[in-house]
Amino acid sequence: MGPIRGPSPCLHTVWDGTVAGPAWCREARYSQYLPRYSRHSSPKSAVSGGMPSMSADDDNRFRPKPGRIRSDASKAGQAKSFLTKVRKIARQQGAASGRVSRGNAGESGKPSRNGAVASGRGVKRGRGAAFVRSRNLSNGWSHRQPGSRRVIVKSRSVRAAGKSGKAAAHLRYIQRDGTSRDGERGRLYSATEDRADGDAFLDRGKDDRHQFRFIVSPEDAAEIEDLTGHTRDLMRQLEADLGTKLDWVAVNHFNTGHPHVHVIVNGRDDLGEDLVINGDYLANGIRERASELATLELGPVTEIEQRRKLTAEIDQDRFTRIDRAMLKEADGGALDLRHAPDDARVQEDRTMRIRRLGKLEKMGLATEMSPGVWDLSDRLEPTLHKMGERGDIVRTMQKSMRAEGRDRDPMSFQIHDAAPATPIVGRVVDKHLSDELGENLTLVIDGIDGRTHHISGVDQAKVADARIGSVIQIQATDAGPRPADRAIAGMAEDGIYRPSRHLEQARFDGRVPGGDYEGFVDAHVRRLEALRRASIVERIDADQWRIPQDFEVRAAAHDAGQGRQLNIRVLSTLDLEKQITADGATWLDRRLIGRGPSDLSPAGFGQDVSQAMDRRRERLIEQGDATRQQDGRVFYRRDLLSTLEAREVARAGAELAATKPMPFCAAGDGDTVSGTFTGTVQLTSGKFAIVEKSHEFTLVPWRPVIDRQLGKEVTGIVQGGSVSWQLGRTRELGL
Repeated sequence: MGPIRGPSPCLHTVWDGTVAGPAWCREARYSQYLPRYSRHSSPKSAVSGGMPSMSADDDNRFRPKPGRIRSDASKAGQAKSFLTKVRKIARQQGAASGRVSRGNAGESGKPSRNGAVASGRGVKRGRGAAFVRSRNLSNGWSHRQPGSRRVIVKSRSVRAAGKSGKAAAHLRYIQRDGTSRDGERGRLYSATEDRADGDAFLDRGKDDRHQFRFIVSPEDAAEIEDLTGHTRDLMRQLEADLGTKLDWVAVNHFNTGHPHVHVIVNGRDDLGEDLVINGDYLANGIRERASELATLELGPVTEIEQRRKLTAEIDQDRFTRIDRAMLKEADGGALDLRHAPDDARVQEDRTMRIRRLGKLEKMGLATEMSPGVWDLSDRLEPTLHKMGERGDIVRTMQKSMRAEGRDRDPMSFQIHDAAPATPIVGRVVDKHLSDELGENLTLVIDGIDGRTHHISGVDQAKVADARIGSVIQIQATDAGPRPADRAIAGMAEDGIYRPSRHLEQARFDGRVPGGDYEGFVDAHVRRLEALRRASIVERIDADQWRIPQDFEVRAAAHDAGQGRQLNIRVLSTLDLEKQITADGATWLDRRLIGRGPSDLSPAGFGQDVSQAMDRRRERLIEQGDATRQQDGRVFYRRDLLSTLEAREVARAGAELAATKPMPFCAAGDGDTVSGTFTGTVQLTSGKFAIVEKSHEFTLVPWRPVIDRQLGKEVTGIVQGGSVSWQLGRTRELGL
């Protein structure tokens, strides 16, 4: 087909090979296409009369190339797919609607004068962004409108929760005893199951990049008849907003004054991709949906209800909504209440503020400069927040003590913000999550010093064996450097540490237990790897590490910042009553044979321990393990602790032998123990490791160092009631 020469009433061939219809004929001007034609014509082509003239060479060179109208021939073969076009338009629209200046956004949680509510936390990114943009174009978040029910929503994203074990720990603690309405263990449920399988949920999310955790706490949750159904309605609405099905489980908690729900969401959408949720939706979108559901079920908050709630806040020792409103209206810290408004509702607000200011004045947080003019302290908000937190802690401690049938004077409560200056020994009264979205624990300890201690931020691994009633000791860890750090600093020459040089020195000294010199040096290298990630040391190559001059000080400071400041020992997993009648070596026995001065208080748990020691002493006398002289003095059997321990181990070994196809063999002092580490057993005398051979098994004192050897071959020497384990690579052949 040759080119069309001359005008036609219906079709024309544009010089790049495309065809235009009648509309093009009516509106186009040939002069517009001269540059486009010049790219295809020869250099000698001429233009006359506003029309490009085409030579014979041009006719031969012309090749039709189908494509979009007026598209370049060089791009005609690169037509984009429909999905690509849709994505491009969506990005453009998102960018256009998401261009909200931070300066235009109002203060946190408040819409600005132009209605924008975006905080700048990824408005254009993540599922739920369209919901956020719709609020930017409207009048802000609906949960801030008058009549809406208040709902507190806390959220957190935990990276690699399945791989690190944090997901299992969190799920275990939100299902702990005493959280349900009847005081029983919390019940896990999902969108379709009233009793969800927690293990299956963890297995589905074990490889997820992150995990979402929410706490949804409606202010009027006690009035919601079916909190489970309410939660399912909320999650269905979230799925609609996010455009994907969610894999979630939840637990209802009634163990506080305000019932609330813990929701855990795995980190993948229904397509198997990483679930990314818009930051503003997490901060406000979920709260808006929860508020809408609560308002729908309970009805809007009436003015009488609102006044009742605000009136109850006047005398509270915490930061209230009245305080927030006054700080917002205060000009430079000064609040002017001299003018009495005519509106009756505003007059009631003014009366409540004046009454609240009287409370704050007694607390030293507000001063009346002149009649009706008040100066608000700069410390008002942080002080009230801190007082509110302390009040919550005191109420929690009182509730824990009363649940144990004991009542303590709040003046004896001691709240520790850091590691205690002096060691604390006492009974575990309560153990719960410090932050219910995290994994660290808070312990309430009834101490032998007569005080009740509150310690937060405890690593759950350190108190995994402690139960309610167990006796533990908490003290600050020595902030000095580790022995490995001292060895590294001592081996460094001119600021360079060489593992090969350290290996030679270790072999020359010959003091490594078990002769595993390479494993000994590898442990130091692993320590350096951890410090390298903290930017304390630098790896030059495989055999050279640059060590700073203040290496030991910086390494110790790093350890303190990693939560090593608390040293926790479980002295006894049993409570006092069980220790009195136990056949093994107990914590009470160790105190009975101790020669140091008594540190027991005559009140509280100290008094309980004194009475328990008297009863345990009589028990030992009945068993023949102690004798009472005529003068009243009591003498205990020599090696009392080892005798009691051996007696209990023999009994526990015989009981285990009845469940195993092999006999029990006790290990004596100085014996070498070898076999497969198959598990542990908790006895009164402590925790013991089960080591099995092909024809027998034995029980030996457990140490944390062998936990990673579960199911593997281990070798150790029993010495003085403990075991010196020989772990790592060995050169010997075992038979």
